Amino acid sequence: MEKPASGVPGEQPAPTDSAASMIAAFGGVRGMIDMTVPGLVFVIAYTISHSTWTSAMTAGGVALVFAVVRIARRETLQHALGGFLGVALAGWIAVKSGKAENFYAFGMFLSGGYALAYLISLLVRWPIIGVVLGPALGENFTWRQNPARYAAYRKATWVWFVMFVLRIVIQIPIYWTGNVTALGIAKVALGVPPFLVACYITWLIMSKAPPPVKVADADEDRDEAAGKSAGGAAVAEGAAAGERDERRGDRVAD
Repeated sequence: MEKPASGVPGEQPAPTDSAASMIAAFGGVRGMIDMTVPGLVFVIAYTISHSTWTSAMTAGGVALVFAVVRIARRETLQHALGGFLGVALAGWIAVKSGKAENFYAFGMFLSGGYALAYLISLLVRWPIIGVVLGPALGENFTWRQNPARYAAYRKATWVWFVMFVLRIVIQIPIYWTGNVTALGIAKVALGVPPFLVACYITWLIMSKAPPPVKVADADEDRDEAAGKSAGGAAVAEGAAAGERDERRGDRVAD
């Protein structure tokens, strides 16, 4: 999708595929499935068997199958192994502690880490959404020189910060009750749906922002400006040289 240009000469249409770019950054639809299904499998297995070890092994097996399929499809190792390693670590924590609810503790800790990272990025004026989307949209970090786009990226980053905080606020009280089934349901409910909502809000925010300045366009503008400057200097030098020659001619004539 593209936002129509405003009619200003030289203005490029504003790409509004921010939602798609965010989804792609997290591994696409397959990545969201990989993040959700093992947790759902764990809670189903635990509800049936009431065994932390059996549930962890079942969820880990599903995550391993997903990873093998990704590797077979020659997808990036980041997405292929990331989900499996996360599930494996969560399962190890649950089995080692003997508490099934600890399978979800790692995810809550991770959400807290994300929330902190997003908050820090806002405080240091490098909003993470801009860092992620800038290169994806071809503008790299030119948005930092565009106050309106910088403000839009800040708003979008706040949206994601709030999403991660909400995950923690809702899950922690359930975690302390030890209700594994309720915790698993909350984990699934707070996974993909809020993620998609955050992507959509990001799209809305960025679609109303000024169009990005592509890196290639910025380079061309600089080259053109440099060319004009050099051309102007050459013309000025030529005029000065002509004036000097004219003065010499006048002195010779005298």
